[in-house]
Amino acid sequence: MSLFHLEETGVKSLRIDDFFVIFKDVLAVDFSEENFKRHLSDKKWSELQAREHAMVISLIMESSEVIPFKFGTIFHSISSLKKFIIDNSDILREKTVSIGGREEWTIQVFCNRKVLYKQIDEMSVQAAKLEKEIMASSPGKAYLLKQKKTELIKNEMDRICKDYGLQYLDQFSNLSDSFNQNNLLPKEFTGREDTMIVNATFLVNKKRVPNFKEIFEIRGKRDKNQGFFSKLQGPCPPFSFVSFNRE
Repeated sequence: MSLFHLEETGVKSLRIDDFFVIFKDVLAVDFSEENFKRHLSDKKWSELQAREHAMVISLIMESSEVIPFKFGTIFHSISSLKKFIIDNSDILREKTVSIGGREEWTIQVFCNRKVLYKQIDEMSVQAAKLEKEIMASSPGKAYLLKQKKTELIKNEMDRICKDYGLQYLDQFSNLSDSFNQNNLLPKEFTGREDTMIVNATFLVNKKRVPNFKEIFEIRGKRDKNQGFFSKLQGPCPPFSFVSFNRE
C-alpha cells in the first residue's frame, strides 16, 4: 500500500499550526471508553486494529518525520484535537527533533538454563573450584558438597544471567541515542520455555542501524553456545520514546 492509497483505510489529514495531523474518524460503538475496553479483550480485533495503526505510521515515516501516538489515542472532537496540538506545540517540536531520523528496535534475550547448567563449571570459577573439591573428597563429604553445589549453581546462574543482561544493555545503549527497559515477560506470554532476561527498546539513528544489526548478530551467535538466545525486532515507529501526560 502506498501513501496515495492510505485514504482507503479512512485516514484523513488536517493542518494544525506547523503540523499535519493524520487521523481517522471512528464509531462510538467501537471506541467509546466502555466499548473499547471490551473490544481489547478480543485478540483478533485488537491485533487487526493495532496492525493497521502501525502500518499507517510506518508508511508515513518513509517520507516524513512522524510523532507516533499509541493505538487507542482518542480525541472526542476536532476542536479537542486542535487544542491539544496548539497547547503542546513546543513539546511536539522537541519530540520531532529528538526522534527525527531514528527508528525503534527491540532486543529480547532469553536464557536456556538447562544449556547454561551444563557449562556452569566453565563459566563459574566458584562452581569449578567446588567440583574439584568434590572429586577429591570421600563419598560422605562429596555428598554434602554436591548439595552445596546445587544451591551455588542456582545462585551462579542467576548472577550470570544478570551479568549478560547488563552487558547487552550497556553495549547496545552505546549504539543508540536512548533506550528503555521494559518489564520482563513470563513464559506464558512469550510462549517459550527459556527465561527472558532482557526486554529493551532502543532509539537508533538510521545511519547506525546497519552497525547495530551487525553487532547484534555477532553477539547472538557467540552467546548461543552458552545458552543465551537473542531476538531483534524492528524497525518500528518510536512509540516507546514519545509520551504525553494523560490529560
